[in-house]
Order: sequence, then structure tokens, then C-alpha cells
Amino acid sequence: MNFQDIPLIDHHAHNILKAGVADTISFAAAFTLADNSEIIENHSRNTLFYRRSLRDISKLLKCQPTEESIIQCRQKLELESLIQKCFKSANIEAIYLDDGFLPDEVIPYKWYEEFVRVKHILRLEYLAERLILEESKFDAFIDSFRQAIDPPPSEVIAFKSICSHLTGLNIQSHDKDEVKSSFYAIQQEIKENPPRLEDKPLIDYLLIQALEIAAKHKFPIQFSTGFGTRTINSKQANPLDLRYILETRKFSKAPIVLLHGAYPYTREAGYLASVYPQVYVDFGMTIPFLSVSGMESSLTQLLELAPTSKIMYSSSASKIPELYFLAAKWSREILHRVLYNAVKNQDLISQEIDAIALAILRNNAQKLYN
Repeated sequence: MNFQDIPLIDHHAHNILKAGVADTISFAAAFTLADNSEIIENHSRNTLFYRRSLRDISKLLKCQPTEESIIQCRQKLELESLIQKCFKSANIEAIYLDDGFLPDEVIPYKWYEEFVRVKHILRLEYLAERLILEESKFDAFIDSFRQAIDPPPSEVIAFKSICSHLTGLNIQSHDKDEVKSSFYAIQQEIKENPPRLEDKPLIDYLLIQALEIAAKHKFPIQFSTGFGTRTINSKQANPLDLRYILETRKFSKAPIVLLHGAYPYTREAGYLASVYPQVYVDFGMTIPFLSVSGMESSLTQLLELAPTSKIMYSSSASKIPELYFLAAKWSREILHRVLYNAVKNQDLISQEIDAIALAILRNNAQKLYN
């Protein structure tokens, strides 16, 4: 089987920037996790990922492999035409979008239905930040939060938490009075703009509510793990820190999805997927952001222990449509290399490869998200 013929289910991605917003930022900003202008302008163009990507994008757009030539080609295309070209080349069947990243600057998720089947990922912290402006009493706030997700809205395919960016993955139970105190302290500080919730007792309390509801409905909940933007404290993003919720029986029916291959904690993520029935893992962002050898190494590490029935494709793409194309291109290429290396190493036989590729690129997500 040619892996290009497998239609992808991209189970975690982000919305593309509105045209007016995209015009105000550097093209190179889409190829780095940094938000520092010095990194973006002076260093991001010197990564292996960026240099490789220029060649890939130039082939897609049929232009010279330079940033200047690519920008010129992009400007000649309408955004819709560029998206259609990237999605068609990527052969994407469905995308599940988390629109909590740069929410005021991106195209609403329903707009993508013109090009591909779309479902919504509900970012829990973003929901809480909006509700805290509407409810000044703690009990009313908690009731509103629970009512918003129980039952999960029909257009929502999964919940998601970015607690690794905020207070860490070591989610714990907290005394309700402590959580109330945190809530009212935040209420004293907020004006009319949504706050960025960074209070551990409150975030942990909300996530435990969400986990109870997810378990009740057997509804997936995604966790950002490992690397990401600089807001992540990498010491708090190790998925092994999820032990409390993984060992708590009342949460055991809630499927837990570890995003980003938990890089650089990839082996840890693979281990968790191998011993906890509710844990799944993807390799989004590790592909295509790493070097070719890094991508190959990371996926190989996942497969050291993780069952192939627990590994899923995602792009974790954001900002520009080219990242959907690059993630799809290199995920197929790296998966092909890694699986055939497994045949060479006698872990697999060649007759098993097609079914495994189909599972990782499409079927595992289809089964998990029903």
C-alpha cells in the first residue's frame, strides 16, 4: 500500500490565522515554538526544519526554494486556494480543531467544513476563562462549567487541557475551601477581560470535574505533554506526573490522549500507553518540527513499547496551512521508514505493515473518537 493513499484523520490541530493577521507576522514565525522576535528573525530560519520545509513548500507551490519566492506565490493565491492545495496534497479526511490557541486571531472552525470534515476540540481552560467573567459566585461558576460539558456538545469530539503550560500535569485533589479562596482572589483581580488561569487548586479542581464527566461518557480528553510554546515548564510536562488521575479508579473510563509524543519524554509516553488501557499517544509536532533523524528517532522510541493500536496521527498544525501539508508528508515518510526498519530488525513482517499504517494514520482515531 502507498501510504499517500491513506486518508488521514488529524485528531489534533489548530485553526489557521485570519488573512489580515497572517499578513502582520513573519513567515518564519510559523516554524518555531518561540514567540521572541529575536529568535524568530535571527535564528528560526537556521533550523533544519525550516530549511527542509522551504524545499518542500516550493515543490508544492512550484516556485524557487526561497522564502521570498514562496511569499510571492502565497500572495498570488487566495487563502482558500492555498488551504485547498495543502489539504488536497495532504489527503486529509477529517480534522479535529482546538480553537483555544490565539482564539481572536484565527478563522472559526466551522469555516473549514468547505474543505474537510471538521469537529471541535473544547479547550477546558479557555472555557473556564470565559465563564469566570460571567459568574461571580463559586458554586454558580462550577455549575456553569459542568453544564457546558455534561453532556459533551454534539460538535465536540474531545476535551483538552493545557495544564502543562500553566500549573503542571501533577493534577491533585484539593480542599474545596482552598479552591473557593483561589476563585474569589481571581474575581478580585479581573475587570472585563478574560484572565489567564494559572492557579493550581482551581485548575486541578476543574480538571477533576471534567475527568469525572469524561469517564461518565467515555469521552476522550487530550493533554498537552512534553514540548510546546515557552509557557510550558518542561519539568511539569512529563506525562508520568499524570499518575494520580491514571490510578484513580473513577477516572479509568476516560480515554487520556498524550499529545506531541510527550517529547522529550517520548519513551515515558510509550510506556504509559503500554500499561494503562485508557492511555493513547500521538506524534504531532515532533513531526514535522524535528530534524529527519529526530522524527525517526522519536517515532521509533514510541514503538519500543507502545502498542500500534494506541498510536495516532496528528499534525498539531497552527497559523498557516502549509504546516498541515508538511506534517502529513513527513508523517507518512517517517512512518514508512520506521515500519520497514522494524521489518529489517525482525520485529515485524512485511505483510503486517499496511494494517499498522492504516491504524496509526486513520483507524485508531476513528475508533477512539467513535
